[in-house]
Amino acid sequence: MARRDKNEPKILDVDASMQGSLTFKDPVNLRINGDFEGKLDTKGSLTIGENASVRADINSEDMTVAGKITGKIFAKNQLRILASAHIVGDITTPVLSVEPGAVMQGKCQMLNQPSQKGRILAADELAEYLEVEVSNILKWADSGKIPAFKEGSEWRFDRLRVDEWVAKEKSK
Repeated sequence: MARRDKNEPKILDVDASMQGSLTFKDPVNLRINGDFEGKLDTKGSLTIGENASVRADINSEDMTVAGKITGKIFAKNQLRILASAHIVGDITTPVLSVEPGAVMQGKCQMLNQPSQKGRILAADELAEYLEVEVSNILKWADSGKIPAFKEGSEWRFDRLRVDEWVAKEKSK
Protein backbone atom coordinates (compact mmCIF):
# COMPACT_ATOMS: atom_id res chain seq x y z
CA MET A 1 0.00 0.00 0.00
CA ALA A 2 1.44 3.39 -1.02
CA ARG A 3 1.88 5.96 1.69
CA ARG A 4 0.61 9.48 1.18
CA ASP A 5 3.08 12.30 1.60
CA LYS A 6 2.17 14.23 4.75
CA ASN A 7 2.42 17.53 2.80
CA GLU A 8 0.33 16.29 -0.16
CA PRO A 9 -3.05 18.07 -0.31
CA LYS A 10 -6.05 16.03 0.81
CA ILE A 11 -8.82 15.43 -1.72
CA LEU A 12 -12.35 16.22 -0.58
CA ASP A 13 -15.28 15.74 -2.98
CA VAL A 14 -18.57 17.14 -1.60
CA ASP A 15 -21.86 16.22 -3.29
CA ALA A 16 -24.39 17.46 -0.72
CA SER A 17 -26.30 20.53 0.44
CA MET A 18 -24.40 22.42 3.13
CA GLN A 19 -24.70 25.70 4.94
CA GLY A 20 -22.28 27.56 7.17
CA SER A 21 -18.65 28.58 7.25
CA LEU A 22 -15.94 26.23 6.00
CA THR A 23 -12.28 27.01 6.68
CA PHE A 24 -9.37 24.78 5.66
CA LYS A 25 -6.05 25.73 7.24
CA ASP A 26 -4.14 22.93 5.45
CA PRO A 27 -4.08 22.59 1.65
CA VAL A 28 -6.91 20.51 0.19
CA ASN A 29 -8.20 19.74 -3.28
CA LEU A 30 -11.86 20.56 -2.65
CA ARG A 31 -14.60 19.91 -5.20
CA ILE A 32 -18.17 21.04 -4.52
CA ASN A 33 -20.82 19.32 -6.63
CA GLY A 34 -23.93 20.18 -4.60
CA ASP A 35 -25.37 23.28 -2.93
CA PHE A 36 -23.42 25.43 -0.50
CA GLU A 37 -24.38 28.63 1.28
CA GLY A 38 -22.20 30.65 3.63
CA LYS A 39 -18.49 31.44 3.67
CA LEU A 40 -15.67 29.35 2.22
CA ASP A 41 -11.96 29.83 2.96
CA THR A 42 -9.60 27.25 1.45
CA LYS A 43 -5.95 26.62 0.83
CA GLY A 44 -5.06 24.52 -2.19
CA SER A 45 -7.41 24.14 -5.12
CA LEU A 46 -11.17 24.58 -5.19
CA THR A 47 -13.44 23.33 -7.98
CA ILE A 48 -17.09 24.30 -8.24
CA GLY A 49 -18.65 21.47 -10.27
CA GLU A 50 -21.02 21.99 -13.19
CA ASN A 51 -24.10 21.02 -11.13
CA ALA A 52 -23.09 23.04 -8.05
CA SER A 53 -24.94 26.10 -6.80
CA VAL A 54 -22.92 28.20 -4.36
CA ARG A 55 -24.07 31.33 -2.53
CA ALA A 56 -20.96 32.36 -0.63
CA ASP A 57 -18.00 34.65 -0.31
CA ILE A 58 -15.01 32.54 -1.34
CA ASN A 59 -11.32 32.90 -0.55
CA SER A 60 -9.12 30.33 -2.30
CA GLU A 61 -5.66 29.90 -3.78
CA ASP A 62 -6.46 28.25 -7.13
CA MET A 63 -10.04 27.98 -8.30
CA THR A 64 -11.96 26.46 -11.21
CA VAL A 65 -15.65 27.26 -11.69
CA ALA A 66 -18.02 25.22 -13.85
CA GLY A 67 -21.24 25.80 -11.87
CA LYS A 68 -23.14 28.75 -10.37
CA ILE A 69 -21.73 31.16 -7.80
CA THR A 70 -23.35 34.18 -6.20
CA GLY A 71 -20.89 36.06 -3.97
CA LYS A 72 -17.46 37.63 -3.85
CA ILE A 73 -14.52 35.58 -5.13
CA PHE A 74 -10.89 36.10 -4.14
CA ALA A 75 -8.47 33.68 -5.81
CA LYS A 76 -4.94 34.30 -4.54
CA ASN A 77 -3.13 32.66 -7.49
CA GLN A 78 -5.57 32.10 -10.35
CA LEU A 79 -9.22 31.70 -11.33
CA ARG A 80 -10.37 29.54 -14.25
CA ILE A 81 -13.97 30.03 -15.41
CA LEU A 82 -15.32 27.28 -17.66
CA ALA A 83 -17.98 27.70 -20.36
CA SER A 84 -20.77 26.30 -18.14
CA ALA A 85 -20.06 28.76 -15.29
CA HIS A 86 -22.46 31.50 -14.15
CA ILE A 87 -21.00 34.00 -11.67
CA VAL A 88 -22.77 36.95 -10.04
CA GLY A 89 -20.36 38.87 -7.80
CA ASP A 90 -17.06 40.67 -7.70
CA ILE A 91 -13.83 38.84 -8.58
CA THR A 92 -10.27 39.56 -7.46
CA THR A 93 -7.41 37.46 -8.83
CA PRO A 94 -4.01 38.07 -10.47
CA VAL A 95 -4.59 35.48 -13.24
CA LEU A 96 -7.97 34.98 -14.91
CA SER A 97 -8.99 32.52 -17.63
CA VAL A 98 -12.53 32.65 -19.06
CA GLU A 99 -13.88 30.18 -21.61
CA PRO A 100 -16.36 31.41 -24.23
CA GLY A 101 -19.93 30.87 -23.03
CA ALA A 102 -19.25 31.65 -19.37
CA VAL A 103 -21.47 34.29 -17.75
CA MET A 104 -19.98 36.87 -15.36
CA GLN A 105 -21.80 39.76 -13.74
CA GLY A 106 -19.84 42.01 -11.41
CA LYS A 107 -16.52 43.79 -11.13
CA CYS A 108 -13.23 42.07 -11.85
CA GLN A 109 -9.88 43.21 -10.48
CA MET A 110 -6.68 41.56 -11.62
CA LEU A 111 -4.06 42.60 -9.12
CA ASN A 112 -0.60 41.09 -8.90
CA GLN A 113 -0.09 39.92 -5.37
CA PRO A 114 3.37 40.30 -3.76
CA SER A 115 3.84 36.53 -4.04
CA GLN A 116 3.29 36.81 -7.81
CA LYS A 117 6.38 38.95 -8.46
CA GLY A 118 8.47 37.22 -11.11
CA ARG A 119 5.73 34.72 -11.86
CA ILE A 120 4.29 36.52 -14.92
CA LEU A 121 6.86 36.57 -17.72
CA ALA A 122 7.17 38.44 -21.02
CA ALA A 123 8.05 36.45 -24.17
CA ASP A 124 11.77 37.29 -24.00
CA GLU A 125 11.93 36.34 -20.30
CA LEU A 126 10.20 33.02 -21.01
CA ALA A 127 12.53 32.34 -23.95
CA GLU A 128 15.51 32.81 -21.63
CA TYR A 129 13.85 30.68 -18.91
CA LEU A 130 13.13 27.81 -21.35
CA GLU A 131 16.36 28.34 -23.33
CA VAL A 132 14.58 28.63 -26.70
CA GLU A 133 14.25 31.35 -29.33
CA VAL A 134 11.71 34.14 -28.72
CA SER A 135 10.24 33.40 -32.17
CA ASN A 136 9.33 29.87 -30.98
CA ILE A 137 7.62 31.27 -27.87
CA LEU A 138 5.56 33.69 -29.98
CA LYS A 139 4.66 30.99 -32.50
CA TRP A 140 3.51 28.67 -29.68
CA ALA A 141 1.47 31.48 -28.08
CA ASP A 142 -0.18 32.46 -31.39
CA SER A 143 -1.16 28.84 -32.07
CA GLY A 144 -2.44 28.25 -28.50
CA LYS A 145 0.12 25.51 -27.90
CA ILE A 146 1.56 27.13 -24.75
CA PRO A 147 -0.53 28.65 -21.92
CA ALA A 148 -0.49 32.42 -22.47
CA PHE A 149 -2.61 35.55 -22.22
CA LYS A 150 -2.48 38.98 -23.82
CA GLU A 151 -1.72 42.13 -21.88
CA GLY A 152 -2.49 44.83 -24.41
CA SER A 153 -0.82 43.55 -27.59
CA GLU A 154 1.94 41.63 -25.76
CA TRP A 155 1.91 37.94 -24.79
CA ARG A 156 2.39 37.15 -21.09
CA PHE A 157 3.07 33.78 -19.49
CA ASP A 158 2.34 32.44 -16.01
CA ARG A 159 5.55 30.61 -15.07
CA LEU A 160 3.74 27.99 -12.96
CA ARG A 161 1.29 27.14 -15.77
CA VAL A 162 4.19 26.96 -18.25
CA ASP A 163 6.04 24.60 -15.88
CA GLU A 164 2.94 22.35 -15.80
CA TRP A 165 2.76 22.50 -19.62
CA VAL A 166 6.46 21.56 -19.94
CA ALA A 167 5.95 18.58 -17.60
CA LYS A 168 2.96 17.40 -19.70
CA GLU A 169 4.89 17.79 -22.96
CA LYS A 170 7.83 15.78 -21.57
CA SER A 171 5.50 12.93 -20.55
CA LYS A 172 4.06 12.54 -24.08
